[in-house]
Amino acid sequence: MDNESTFVAPEGVYTVTDEHKPPLNLSVYGGPAVYPTKVASVVIKFPATKQGGPSGFVQLLGGNKDTKKDRLSAPKEREDGASLSSSDTPDEGDQPTSTQEHGPANASVTQEPHTLFSPNPAAPGRKRPASRPKHNIRTTSSTFITRIQTAEGLTKTLQSKQGDTTFLFYNLAKSWLWVEAGSKAKDPLCRITFSTNPTCHDVNTSTASPEHLDVVIGFASGDLVWLDPVTSRYARLNKQGCISNSPCTAVRWVPSSSTLFLVSHADGTIVVYDKERDDGTFTPQDPVGRSADSNGASSSEEGTSQKDWDSTDSIFVTMPPWHPVTSSGGGGLTASGKPDKEKAAKNPVSHWRVSRRSIVDFVFSPDVKYVAAISEDGCLRVIDALAEQLVDCYASYFGALTCVAWSHDGRFILTGGQDDLLTIFSPWEQRVVARCQGHSSFVSSLAFDDLRCDGRTYRFGSVGEDNKLILWDFSSGALHRPKTQATHHQRMSMSSTISLALRRERSAHHLPAINSPGLDGRSPRYHPAPSRNEIAVVQPVLVKSIEGDILTAVSFLPRSVLTSTKSGHIKLWIRPLALRPRIKNGRAADIDPLT
Repeated sequence: MDNESTFVAPEGVYTVTDEHKPPLNLSVYGGPAVYPTKVASVVIKFPATKQGGPSGFVQLLGGNKDTKKDRLSAPKEREDGASLSSSDTPDEGDQPTSTQEHGPANASVTQEPHTLFSPNPAAPGRKRPASRPKHNIRTTSSTFITRIQTAEGLTKTLQSKQGDTTFLFYNLAKSWLWVEAGSKAKDPLCRITFSTNPTCHDVNTSTASPEHLDVVIGFASGDLVWLDPVTSRYARLNKQGCISNSPCTAVRWVPSSSTLFLVSHADGTIVVYDKERDDGTFTPQDPVGRSADSNGASSSEEGTSQKDWDSTDSIFVTMPPWHPVTSSGGGGLTASGKPDKEKAAKNPVSHWRVSRRSIVDFVFSPDVKYVAAISEDGCLRVIDALAEQLVDCYASYFGALTCVAWSHDGRFILTGGQDDLLTIFSPWEQRVVARCQGHSSFVSSLAFDDLRCDGRTYRFGSVGEDNKLILWDFSSGALHRPKTQATHHQRMSMSSTISLALRRERSAHHLPAINSPGLDGRSPRYHPAPSRNEIAVVQPVLVKSIEGDILTAVSFLPRSVLTSTKSGHIKLWIRPLALRPRIKNGRAADIDPLT
């Protein structure tokens, strides 16, 4: 039964039910596929009926909209003086936006210190209007966008939908496409062709609704586009690389924010952006020739020259004048409450120099407090995103790391790399738990299957340049560790636990970090790769070879498993019937993940 369109896993049969094939001639898409295709997805719940106003789902996500202001057509000046940068002239449909919103409306901003993802104080009794990009993509004169093609009757098509609909977004050559999963229509809902190559993108699942989508696209030029494909509106950030001209390698919306997102660049930096801010005049500090403490602030500690900056021990943070910390939570306001032109909120929000080599990818922890970043120097770095400090740095067994994922319960970080291995890390125990052997070439992508993760057993999948799709089951209680490992890890665990507790305690009281040496003379933040005989090995439960171009992406959707090749051949493998969940409010619900 196992053939090119099916494979048999322990839980049942997976079958290809939907494919999106790239055209033989990619000239329509802007040329050859220089950068690999990356796929993002979102499940939108459309109301069962169009009568009686917006659905509860829309009210939940867009309940803070000021409908009266939404009907105003004349643009007004924003309260914080910020707007999105673009040379295009805005049309008459532009709406005002106000200061950023990073959390619940009732979040306390007076009792807690102002941090990177904290909400800025807003005017009392004033509602925040819904924000959207300010430029109409159909009437733009920008040469950055060369072509847009939308499905005929797109608005009516979306209005006619009911129930749960899965949308896919992916890049191919110089184009970005929006398609509906499982749709019989062969043409995409929208295809936009740019003058340069898109390299990464992300959709904000927390703000997604039938009327609105927030998508950020990163480009090889360093440019960023904030796009709403539903309304065909866009805005450019980091225009012409004014903040960073290094290629974008990954972009992620901050899960707790409707405006903030992070972008990693090939120059080893991660930059925090706000979709509603202008590009500011910004020059990141050069760590060479300066001294710095663990959070990147300048210092004059004797014998600590930043020319010897160790990227495995700290990240170097450049805080612009409008940074939430340097502006004392004022949000660009003077003591009298008037806008401060010199500290008006602009992009970037913050700038992290993480590595001397390119950042390949990064993910947020489930509680949105930490970021796990991987780079070409072969290191996995766990960063405290709130304190903007490096917590731990783990070395790969060999070569660069290529992909990363964080389990939904926060217990494990999973990486793949050029060593043909998947490595399972426990960030709270600060150690490597196991390695997974099965690939015979570089690992391209991996992901956890949340429907089959119950806190005891974890299912994840991976694809590699060997064109293998591999499924793995991992249970920490079932691992048999080598006897030679016990003494080593007991010793390392004690040292690491003590150092982590000290760092967290000092960070909580805003005290300088202490860089005490580890057992091997290096910083306790750095963890070298254990040898093969020290770490348990996980074997695959299924290996499926897929013919065609190199596999570059895998993800687990509520009803299917998605794979994609470098040239954009996307396949959706339907889950076995017993594993197809019911969807509630855009999320899988009412299913035994191990049925």
